[in-house]
Amino acid sequence: MAFRRPGIYKTPDELRRMLRPGLLTAASLDAVAAAIRPGVTTGELDAIAEKTIRDGGGEPNFMLVPGYSKTTCVSVNDDVVHGIPGDRVLVAGDIVSVDSGAQLEEWNGDSARTFVVEGVADPARTEARRELNRVTEQSLWHGIAALATARHLNQVGEAIEEYVESQGTYGILEDYVGHGIGRSMHEEPPVFNYRVRGNGPAVKAGLVVAIEPMITAGGIETFTQSDDWTVTTSDGSDSAHWEHSVAVHPGGVWVLTAADGGASGLEPLGVRPVPLP
Repeated sequence: MAFRRPGIYKTPDELRRMLRPGLLTAASLDAVAAAIRPGVTTGELDAIAEKTIRDGGGEPNFMLVPGYSKTTCVSVNDDVVHGIPGDRVLVAGDIVSVDSGAQLEEWNGDSARTFVVEGVADPARTEARRELNRVTEQSLWHGIAALATARHLNQVGEAIEEYVESQGTYGILEDYVGHGIGRSMHEEPPVFNYRVRGNGPAVKAGLVVAIEPMITAGGIETFTQSDDWTVTTSDGSDSAHWEHSVAVHPGGVWVLTAADGGASGLEPLGVRPVPLP
């Protein structure tokens, strides 16, 4: 008996069901943004994100990943992704990425933002971190803008790499990429942040992807710490990570993990997001 491979495209009703977990994920990161400051621990930020998600009727989907027990991943300075929140105290000038996700009524949201902690311990390094963060966030918006007009998914990675290259000498991680999202937090297809051979799947209504460039100030080689989760740059260079879950529908694109659907990031690039019908 032959089995049909599950499709990667959602129905209009399924797209609408992804709105609430996306907004709840965004709310958890808004709460973290309001709390991040020198002296706060990464564990305290995690607790704030968890409370926000549970108070909104959802559950942290990171906790559903086997072996992981936190709501967020909090990665500081040369840690790129998957940092485990705990007792680490943030100090002025730290660059901190916070990755969060919520599941609500069996559908998922996934998003990440990077912050430079207020206060200046080392002016030159702090400014370099702010610039790295700006480039990474803008590379995400360039990737989402490309999705709005792309015929094939791999055009997103081309747009991200082109933008990053235009801004200076930075590294784009290749071992970690974005992904589809829906009933599971991680689904097909992969979403590359750099140029690859081949087109990838067609960009058409029903496609929902988490686009997430991970950019370093140096090289792209990494290693995993002894906790089996935290991914750190091999050369000790700083890193930043931004992510949004984005839906494609007949009218255009809508950023599910942004309260404004992505308008503030996309309109300067000439793209107007269109609400789901």
